[in-house]
Amino acid sequence: MATKVSVIMLTYNREMFVGHMIECILAQTFRDFEFIIVDNGATDRSGVIADEYAAQDSRIRVIHRERGNIGSGRNAGLDAATGDYIAFVDDDDSCTPDFLEFLYRLAVENNAEVSICGAADKAFDEKRIMTAEEALIELMWRKKYNMAFPTKMYRRNIAAGLRFPEDGTYDDIALMYRLLALPQRVAYHGQPKYTFNRHGGNHSAWTTNYHLFTPQTLDEYLHTYRERTVWLSGLFPNSTAAFRYFEWSFMISMVDKIHRFGLSDCTAQLHAMMHALQLCREEFLHSDFILDFEKEWVERYL
Repeated sequence: MATKVSVIMLTYNREMFVGHMIECILAQTFRDFEFIIVDNGATDRSGVIADEYAAQDSRIRVIHRERGNIGSGRNAGLDAATGDYIAFVDDDDSCTPDFLEFLYRLAVENNAEVSICGAADKAFDEKRIMTAEEALIELMWRKKYNMAFPTKMYRRNIAAGLRFPEDGTYDDIALMYRLLALPQRVAYHGQPKYTFNRHGGNHSAWTTNYHLFTPQTLDEYLHTYRERTVWLSGLFPNSTAAFRYFEWSFMISMVDKIHRFGLSDCTAQLHAMMHALQLCREEFLHSDFILDFEKEWVERYL
């Protein structure tokens, strides 16, 4: 009989954190899972710690591999997974004891291919059953859930060909929208079952400290969001206006941050974004989705 859930965790040089997340998973009220830990070429004791836990619990499988990016490490976990459902966790975060049970029941009881819970920083006592199109729009607002794979569980058979990009840094932004485009039903319940641990070693640390931001990061985001707009508009043409708005919204927010924080290394990207926004200025200003502060930014910078 197949395992119900495959939990996949990538670890790299997080010896101070990884044991805590392993214990969070082993303490789950939902017991029918396999825990695949991918040691992504760690040079500290992260992989050793994973092996020590694996020796104590047969549900843990540790894959040791040479250093690669996050996407290639997560793909190694996907290739090894046998569960009916897939859930990702990060090695420096934590989750409640009923995290897996909550997501699994949410999916099964609502016949949903994807289930989503709340997080400590995005907690809402609200339940929604959505189409893929509705779930994508909610995703892009980033108010109730974000691009990160943790907090989501998905049925493995709907995403058999899903693979993370192996040539970038921010794999979540490149793949989450493609995952949410697949299901017939997405079940969301915003109760907080997961906690993202924000610290200076996060790949997303720049979102709270913009002085860590680099031109390479911005280039990757801009490329991914352009690709996302084109791909989703082809799949859901009725929502093209929304997808275009969210790309412009990101650009105008970055224009503001480059000005406000004096990010002089991003001058080339600033000029490119301002040129792109100038071309669609009137459409952006008259979008049904635009927020008041974005209108102010458009008037100020464009």
